[in-house]
Amino acid sequence: MFNFKIISESKETKARAGVINTAHGVVETPVFMPVGTLASVKSLSPEELLDAGAQIILGNTYHLYLRPGCEVINLFSGLHRFMNWKGPILTDSGGFQVFSLAKLLKTSEEGVLFQSHIDGSSHLLTPEKTVEIQKCLGSDIIMCLDNCIAYPSDRDSAKDAARLTTSWSKRCKQSWENGAGNALFGIVQGGMFKDFRAESIDDLVNIGFSGYAIGGLSVGEPKEIMLDIADFTLPRLPDSKPKYVMGVGFPEDIVELVALGADMFDCVLPTRNARNGQLFTSYGTINICNSCFRTDTKPVEPKCECYTCRNYSKAYLRHLYMARELLGYRLNTIHNIHYYIGLMKNMRQAIIDGSFDAFKKDFYGMRC
Repeated sequence: MFNFKIISESKETKARAGVINTAHGVVETPVFMPVGTLASVKSLSPEELLDAGAQIILGNTYHLYLRPGCEVINLFSGLHRFMNWKGPILTDSGGFQVFSLAKLLKTSEEGVLFQSHIDGSSHLLTPEKTVEIQKCLGSDIIMCLDNCIAYPSDRDSAKDAARLTTSWSKRCKQSWENGAGNALFGIVQGGMFKDFRAESIDDLVNIGFSGYAIGGLSVGEPKEIMLDIADFTLPRLPDSKPKYVMGVGFPEDIVELVALGADMFDCVLPTRNARNGQLFTSYGTINICNSCFRTDTKPVEPKCECYTCRNYSKAYLRHLYMARELLGYRLNTIHNIHYYIGLMKNMRQAIIDGSFDAFKKDFYGMRC
């Protein structure tokens, strides 16, 4: 049910446009996946996501395993019916959330023993368990369990994380082959050390996956290091497979990573920042709480076709935000998701038209 085809490539850069076929529909790349951690993209309905042009969304194994749990989701035969989303779903393995949220008790060859951030209960997340949970979720794209480490980390820690990720990936592949179905992506680790990244890539390619993700970026490292590691890693991944950069989400970072050959992205930035009053536009970001918008009768972006910009002014959005009205969070999120998806569509069209280099220059030229 899963395959990937490149339909066009940029002559000036490594950017490429492709098509991913999944059991729940087609995904055109490069693509941004709105994050629906708890089977919900915060404040938006599935219908609003479709109106914004969303093709695929992301759910999270760690969170959905803890709440509501597979017992509930099994009643609906997976996330698609549970949340009324008919398109493709990618689920993260939970490795990053264990690293960032849970009280970690022990990491071993067996897996990760951790305490829930919800109620303190103890759980063992193994590679096999990760695949089992994602099978329950009915994910179109399943991610291997990986060992994510903080920045900065020393060489020994990065080496151990990469080695453990490879070992867990082998077990995920074996479990997936026993009936999980759909696509399984491996995750490259190795910290900010290129030799460990190269070893991780070689190991994962030898195991063989439907696609490959770069993990362990956007964990606090300077932007120039993030881009340098991505520039080193992306061309070493198989060109015939989708290349997914996890958790990186500023618009300028996405543009740069598409130019380096990345196909897939996810980040909480457009939804989280919307709730904090930050709106993304072609001319840069604005903070709607600023007093200059108090009497501004214009939309956030005059040429934007999203529901928010077609119907509401910056003055109204500022009023809602200052009053902490829930509608404000929703309208801001609609705009931000629309902006991100529009950015991806425009980049894809530029690649197909052979004008990606010009698109990139215009993108920076319009920003404040």
